[in-house]
Amino acid sequence: MKRFAVIDTETTWADEVMSIGIAVSDFGDFGIIAEKYYILTPFKDHGGMYTNALYAKGIKPDKECPRGEALGDIKAFLGEHNVNLMFAYNAVFDYRHLPELQYLKWFDIMKIAAYRQFNSKIPANAECFATGRLKRGYGVEDVYRMLSGNGRYAELHNALADALDELEIMRMLGVGLEGYNSAAVCCV
Repeated sequence: MKRFAVIDTETTWADEVMSIGIAVSDFGDFGIIAEKYYILTPFKDHGGMYTNALYAKGIKPDKECPRGEALGDIKAFLGEHNVNLMFAYNAVFDYRHLPELQYLKWFDIMKIAAYRQFNSKIPANAECFATGRLKRGYGVEDVYRMLSGNGRYAELHNALADALDELEIMRMLGVGLEGYNSAAVCCV
């Protein structure tokens, strides 16, 4: 099966990346093949909305290191797993913050999860545009709750935990690679 990665970042108040979580999977079963978590120095000490989640639930980074080292390691990790497809929820945010990975083909999970055509769990009474996209309530928490039926789910805002949750959203949606054609962020 075709392998891909799901990535998430958390940023400081100054909009610098302070952590990166990434998981490799495939379109066969959307299971976790491998994962990595990086906390970036010195940015981890600069403060951000989710600084308190850097080590949440005992999640330990594979490395605490400068950005260049982390991105070099991520490129090698993706190469080891033959990954050239990158997915993220609201992918434009992560794409913009990670120019070092713009050589990959990026896709936005949100562009699938927010549409009736792809998400059968969108309630019949939900307000949608004529295109089928939800007018509101299509963030990670809302969509995860919708798909899983777990109304108490809360996004942790830890980059690795969030990347794994976004992978789970992809699994619950069950959309294959061809279904993401309309969700491409950048094609290289």
